[in-house]
Amino acid sequence: MEAKLHPYQRYSATWIEEHPYCALLLDMGLGKTLSTLTALHELMKDFELIDKTLVIAPLKVAIETWPAELKKWDAFHDFTFSVITGKPEKRLAALDRTADLYIINRENVVWLAELYKKRWPFKTVVIDELSSFKSSKSKRFKALRKVRPLMDRVIGLTGTPAPNTLMDLWPQIYLLDSGERLCKTITTFRNRYFYPASSSGHIVYSWALKPGAEDEIYNAIADICVSMKAKDYLELPQRVNQTVSVVLKPKERQQYHELEKSLVLELNGAEVMAANAAVLSNKLLQMANGAIYDDDHKVQRIHDAKLDALEQIIEEANGQPVLIFYQYKHDLDRIKQRLPLAHQLQTGDVQKWNHGEIPIMLAHPQSSGHGLNLQQGGHIIVWFSLTWSLEYYQQANARLDRQGQTKPVTVYHLVAKDTLDEKVMDVLQSKAAGQDNLLNAVKAQIKNVRRELNG
Repeated sequence: MEAKLHPYQRYSATWIEEHPYCALLLDMGLGKTLSTLTALHELMKDFELIDKTLVIAPLKVAIETWPAELKKWDAFHDFTFSVITGKPEKRLAALDRTADLYIINRENVVWLAELYKKRWPFKTVVIDELSSFKSSKSKRFKALRKVRPLMDRVIGLTGTPAPNTLMDLWPQIYLLDSGERLCKTITTFRNRYFYPASSSGHIVYSWALKPGAEDEIYNAIADICVSMKAKDYLELPQRVNQTVSVVLKPKERQQYHELEKSLVLELNGAEVMAANAAVLSNKLLQMANGAIYDDDHKVQRIHDAKLDALEQIIEEANGQPVLIFYQYKHDLDRIKQRLPLAHQLQTGDVQKWNHGEIPIMLAHPQSSGHGLNLQQGGHIIVWFSLTWSLEYYQQANARLDRQGQTKPVTVYHLVAKDTLDEKVMDVLQSKAAGQDNLLNAVKAQIKNVRRELNG
């Protein structure tokens, strides 16, 4: 197939060619992969400015999306590539092959950096989903940071560079410019642009932007980052968001409430830190879905209200394919038990889905939310389990709501009434997801329960 770039894609490709290190902060569906491959092809084959290149991507994207794009377009048929995944011996064999592009999943970055160390051979590196390197404490960031001086070109791609806080930008930009724009260390960056919003002594629980800091940060990186929004460039079919309120029966609601109170009491009046707030939130959301793991990691069923609502949506879809996002293993098991035709997304299923061979597909947002093009196979999404992460939420929805979609996309959210589900929806709708919101929502929930317990 002939690759005909849209003007914004041609602009993106030229941006990469003209900047030794840069980022494309492009909304989902704007064709970051095609733009990047065009730039790499021209730099390598036409201008002969680069040689073998490393592409780092989420596992499914490394295995499916990049190879599929390379095979799809006629312009890249002279590009050779090798996918570095699997067991160590398989990875080593893939590295031994002569290729233009070496594609590796991000989980193997530490292994690769330790393998080569100062002999790092990739002068050009593409980091697909740059936001997965947003933690300065992660092993993958630290590994890449060590070999960054051995790279000449670094290209970062993401649609969600700072889904939670602008603090997330520092590690990502550092991998591009080695700290030239946003300081050499995360501490310096934090002290320059943020102040402690919540603290106790020397312990800071959360940070907030100083006045004017947001503009300063954006101005500092503007010369190496290009940002585009899909709504400004694409004419997509209308997307409809539907909240399906799921009502628990009185007995089920009482059981949820009793479990909620017992979980709150376990905190014994301790300060609600991020760790125990996340644990409590995790259990409450499981309960809202209808089941919970007990201390022996056995599944305790609470209700089937969400399963009933999901089954009704499937019936109303009248045979149209449905993509369901779940969060917990017991969600997956219970859905498959209720809906025998439901199929869990596996490697190689993208083509089957797009050909209409999978009527109901189950996917986890963290493992399927990046890079998979599913828009040809359906236009109905159901969130059986909700997520606090705006990044995972947006990326997951963009599997269907993206360029190439020909029908209006409907996104259903199953929300258990009078549970933590409602607070998660409020956070997602306010476009401000993240740890601070999780913490605040759970604190408010705890405060309400304790007030009730104290009469």
